[in-house]
Amino acid sequence: MENLFLSPFEMSKAISDIGEKKVNETIFELFIFGVLAGIYIAFGAAVATAVSSGGTLDPGLTKFLAGSVFSVGLILVLILGSELFTGNILMTIGLIYQKYSLGRVLRNWLIVYFGNLLGSLFIAWLVFNSGLLVHLGSLTPIGTVAVKIVETKLQLSFTEALCRGILCNMLVCLAVIMCIASRTIGGKILGIYFPIMAFVASGYEHSVANMYFLPAGLMAKGEFSSGSLAIFNNLIPVTIGNIIGGLLIVLLHPKVEERIARLLIKRNNK
Repeated sequence: MENLFLSPFEMSKAISDIGEKKVNETIFELFIFGVLAGIYIAFGAAVATAVSSGGTLDPGLTKFLAGSVFSVGLILVLILGSELFTGNILMTIGLIYQKYSLGRVLRNWLIVYFGNLLGSLFIAWLVFNSGLLVHLGSLTPIGTVAVKIVETKLQLSFTEALCRGILCNMLVCLAVIMCIASRTIGGKILGIYFPIMAFVASGYEHSVANMYFLPAGLMAKGEFSSGSLAIFNNLIPVTIGNIIGGLLIVLLHPKVEERIARLLIKRNNK
């Protein structure tokens, strides 16, 4: 009987092979797939905001429910196929195994990041203009939550946002790995659900999700035109943290450490 999941060695090879495909995509493909991923994550963020607007639930239960529905974003990204910046940090596995260059990895990250930003902004704009955040000049319950979210995120210090970004992408990358490891759709969905629910319920920071949360909240406040640059006070430390968090998951794997050690020994012997 065939195993329902990949072995650790098969997982590493699968992630590395996926990385090879990603570095060979054209700029246009990367950008469009990046836009799609931004849209998918924004859908998850929008429904998480809606769930959080109930008002009468226990705060802990609200966070659990928000995390549960937010996971639909990464489910869409990984099941349907698109390019998500935070998940693509795992491309460093193929880099360590010398399957492609650092330049190709950075090219992917940069194009995908801006694609994610555009897709998320597009959904934020649509949601705002749908009247779900502001209706007849007044904030709706969802709009009130959106404003509270943006105010909370923009009050974080650089260190707080950085650390929350690290913690977030450790879980996101584990979700991606668990999805790749499963051979069934049901297993992939469950592998995504639990880590994503955990990061949202814990209050960690995801750069691509914030590409929706921050603009949507500022639009609801009527401050997007004048305060749009303020989103980078959050996005910059969170993005750096997401990169570090993903690298930690890659670098702390025993097989990867062994590979790095071999490369260093080989270089020192030259």
